[in-house]
Amino acid sequence: MATQQVTTSPRTRRTRSSNYWWALVWIAPALILEITFFLYPLFNTVILSFYNSTSTTFVGLRNYQQVFTNPAFLEVIKNNLLWLVLATILTVGLGLLIAVLVDRVKIESIVKSALFLPMAISFVAAGVIWRFVYKFDPADQPQTGLLNAVVTFFGGQPHAWLQDSTLSNFMLILVYTWMWTGFCMVIISAALKGIPDEILEAAKIDGANRFTLFWRVMVPMIQSTLVVVLTTMIISILKIFDVVYIMTGGNFHTDVVAMEFYNQLFQFNNYGLASALAVLLLITVIPVMYINVRRIREEEALR
Repeated sequence: MATQQVTTSPRTRRTRSSNYWWALVWIAPALILEITFFLYPLFNTVILSFYNSTSTTFVGLRNYQQVFTNPAFLEVIKNNLLWLVLATILTVGLGLLIAVLVDRVKIESIVKSALFLPMAISFVAAGVIWRFVYKFDPADQPQTGLLNAVVTFFGGQPHAWLQDSTLSNFMLILVYTWMWTGFCMVIISAALKGIPDEILEAAKIDGANRFTLFWRVMVPMIQSTLVVVLTTMIISILKIFDVVYIMTGGNFHTDVVAMEFYNQLFQFNNYGLASALAVLLLITVIPVMYINVRRIREEEALR
């Protein structure tokens, strides 16, 4: 049986060519911005990470070796890990707990508004506010810091919270938790309201208590939302800078990767080491983004 060839007219080919060029015209501004402000800085940073502090001599992996062998940089990585574990657990855990406790109660809107309010201010403003909260004055003077004022009111001694290297990181993590718990709570609360009442009632009829209802019914049904909130918190925590910069400047053993990157670049003019820290931060964030995007695609495929 003979096959019939399908031919396109010159007019059709001209139309397709015209559409192709119009498509390039429309996406050209986005491509230019992407190349100028993302791809070029990215590749340039990777290249600079293999050079010395003045970007004149190729040193290979020496900058990365210094990051993982120098005790000061190892402390920076340890602080970032502490932030990653503790701040993620506190923000997501408290957000989930509060969302469940205030779900469908009379004061739900009041509690949510109060907890979400810190999100309306910047990290810089939050750092300034909490510096006054943690402010330390000598014991023989009136305490102008809120926390020390409360401590001395109950007979205790004022304490230099931010200057104490054993407590300073935890004090900063508390500020971050204060800011982001409301965000986690609102997102998780919206997911909880999407659970059909019939499923909850059926579980109660089957004899599920509140704890079982929470772990065996609610948490599995909002699992995708929890993953999104977790990845959002992880990425935000890995890049933490503002609170540390405003409250301690990285002193008192509170330095983190983003803070050290800033110091190496702007204080010490060490472009190679600063670029290496930036690349390591990017490498750490990429797997989290990949897992999140892959999960979203899997969920869309199942719909």
